[in-house]
Amino acid sequence: MATKKIFPTKSSASLTPWLCIAALVILIDQLTKITIAKTFQLGEEKVITTFFNLVLAYNKGAAFSFLSDSGGWQRYFFTGIALAAAVFIIYLLKKHSGQRMFSWALALILGGAIGNVIDRMVYGHVIDFLDFHWPGLGHFPAFNVADSAICIGAGLFILDELRRVNR
Repeated sequence: MATKKIFPTKSSASLTPWLCIAALVILIDQLTKITIAKTFQLGEEKVITTFFNLVLAYNKGAAFSFLSDSGGWQRYFFTGIALAAAVFIIYLLKKHSGQRMFSWALALILGGAIGNVIDRMVYGHVIDFLDFHWPGLGHFPAFNVADSAICIGAGLFILDELRRVNR
């Protein structure tokens, strides 16, 4: 007589820390966006240093406001892409949960993607507030914690691939 396993398998149990990292990214991202949205008016800027401001900006597009003036369809398009990517990332995390750098990269990207999906679904746009600039060179497009996690995750992913190729 076959018995069912009532405890999670090793692969599903090892998925938990990576999902917790993604959840932490989402939490920090949403808390910072809520704080900025409640503290600032749209376009309001607070100078922090000679190269950094806090500013409330809305982005209806993707990175660097790509397709932000496209009439609204992009909200659902980018949400769909992010949700499909999230499902694929969870599959990869489950399959490769023992590969630490790869899984860190995926967890950060997952958390960032979901953080921005929440904005798109709740507000119809992504809330950005980190504004870096250099005298004479202008302002870098404003971004947020989710965007930062995605970029760090992408960097770790590239680093992991480079390490793998060199082995």
